[in-house]
Amino acid sequence: MNTSTPSRVFSGVQPTGNLHLGNYLGAIRKFVDLQHEYECLYCIVDLHAITVWQDPAALRDQTLEIAAAYLAAGIDADKAIIFHQSAVSAHAELAWIFNCVARMGWLNRMTQFKDKAGKDKERASVGLFVYPNLMAADILAYRATHVPVGEDQKQHLELARDIATKFNNDFEAEDFFPLPEPLIKGAGARVMSLRDGTAKMSKSDPSDLSRIGMMDDADMIAKKIKKAKTDPEPLPDSLDGLNDRPEAKNLVGIYAALSGVTEEAVLAEFGGQGFGAFKPALADLAVEKVAPIAEEMRRLRNDPGYLEGVLGAGAQKADAIAAPILKEVKKVVGFLG
Repeated sequence: MNTSTPSRVFSGVQPTGNLHLGNYLGAIRKFVDLQHEYECLYCIVDLHAITVWQDPAALRDQTLEIAAAYLAAGIDADKAIIFHQSAVSAHAELAWIFNCVARMGWLNRMTQFKDKAGKDKERASVGLFVYPNLMAADILAYRATHVPVGEDQKQHLELARDIATKFNNDFEAEDFFPLPEPLIKGAGARVMSLRDGTAKMSKSDPSDLSRIGMMDDADMIAKKIKKAKTDPEPLPDSLDGLNDRPEAKNLVGIYAALSGVTEEAVLAEFGGQGFGAFKPALADLAVEKVAPIAEEMRRLRNDPGYLEGVLGAGAQKADAIAAPILKEVKKVVGFLG
């Protein structure tokens, strides 16, 4: 690794659809914790968003919503860098260079493209296919050393490591780019649908009851948990008892993540009890943890000028890191000036 590279975290959230509890527990809450341990850059990845068509007005609005969520959740704009991807040109410029470093065979193995493109991949955008190269550029434009990722993004991070290695080798620039490491830790890394414990909680699910939105009020949060799918059995005393009970496992995992305890501790408290007792406790906890964030998000959303100012200042800080690195990249590749 380049010995001059500090321990630096990069991560981002797409400004598409409404944020939900899975986004918070799986990513944003961890961003809050990491800002105290690392130099952190938290991006709103609007370039990634347009790999599928977005309504321009909605994209701008949702970009501000993510910024509000970052701040409301506890990310400190004076401690971490908050910005939107399209404001820093190094992302797009480095992505093109990585398009010429990465191999077609590598991208053909990316399972997320197959999942998102579906059966009609010929009609998918080229951007969706090369999305992982842009993700690599996002990370390596800052020589980030760590990336908090979910299981579904691990393959893309491996590709970023492959691209970094090939670049370093192709241009005989040993250790030019560090090999970023994944940060996967803590409960709630994968929050599932409240209507189907085998499917990930998603913005795109047609049922609003499948997810707890980060701007839901207390009554709506409680209603959704009350209506969450369960089974007729009481909660078990051990984790083994959650096998083949995806909805029960999901609700226990959400309680553990919100309360900051292990799933074993949750079962020690509620084992043997039915969902008639567990759901109200979970609803109270979710309201306690999520409702204040929702209230602060709504307040911030009423001040778009402030949010734009935070993003603008963050973009300047991000560019100050990325621009010199990109200048070095261009020199290594052989570009003039």
